[in-house]
Amino acid sequence: MAEAEDWDSDTTATDLTSLSEHTDPSRSRACLTVITGSAAGTMFRITRGDAVIGRSPTAAIRVVDDGVSRNHARIRHDSNGLFLEDLESRNGTYVNGARISESTTLREGDKIQVGRTTVLRFAFHDELDDSFHDNLVSSALRDPLTRLFNKRYLLDRLDSELKFARRHNTAVSLLMLDLDHFKKINDTHGHLAGDAVLTNLAAIMLKAVRNEDVVARFGGEELAIILRATPMEPASLLAERLRKLVEQTVTHYGGQDLRATVSIGIASFPTTPAETVEQLMEAADRALYRAKHDGRNRVSRA
Repeated sequence: MAEAEDWDSDTTATDLTSLSEHTDPSRSRACLTVITGSAAGTMFRITRGDAVIGRSPTAAIRVVDDGVSRNHARIRHDSNGLFLEDLESRNGTYVNGARISESTTLREGDKIQVGRTTVLRFAFHDELDDSFHDNLVSSALRDPLTRLFNKRYLLDRLDSELKFARRHNTAVSLLMLDLDHFKKINDTHGHLAGDAVLTNLAAIMLKAVRNEDVVARFGGEELAIILRATPMEPASLLAERLRKLVEQTVTHYGGQDLRATVSIGIASFPTTPAETVEQLMEAADRALYRAKHDGRNRVSRA
């Protein structure tokens, strides 16, 4: 099984070996970049062996958009080059608009469609290409202060996850988190101190969730977390763990030990029978408001 990592992973992939003799040695990293779909901008670096494209948790190149099969297609390589084959997917695999029925050679710039909305571009990269891509995507999808995903990415992903959950009768949970009395920290210690607290707590959130979950800065001192395939009960347990982590965390800044607490509202589909992103977010917001109204530093469920 090949290994692939998306661009925001903490792990870097090993370069492909045994590429075609026609490949420019300076551009030896074989990459797939999602150009349409909910994961647009994600880059997968193909490493060694075979790499499966699909929505299965074990797929090296995981995409969960509409119409993607669990094991949809496979990329393999040998001394003659790289090849793509369909794995008897329900909706087929397309290269440059043509449905493939047998193993097909991949060439620089080929566009691969899986499912109804996901298109990936195949290319060989060098280090400069990788750096440019990472910087470009990061500036478009990341909050510049915390390096969490931004609101735009959150809404796109939540829409995709909710549609997937409704279609396949699975769960998805949304946590809305608001730092308590954050204005007081800014007013007392300055905005740079507030930034330090927010950045530190963002790092804690990232370490506490799974790689497939999404942590985003929704705005100001408000964060949001999408928990894929997670119903209300385990989402509530995680929320309480996060609350305790924040409460126990000390941010050291300018010789000061700064502390904060967080209020958390949870909405989960299908517990909340939301049909739209707006409905799920409104339910989580109401729960968050209730947590703050009841005294802050607590978790409330929709």
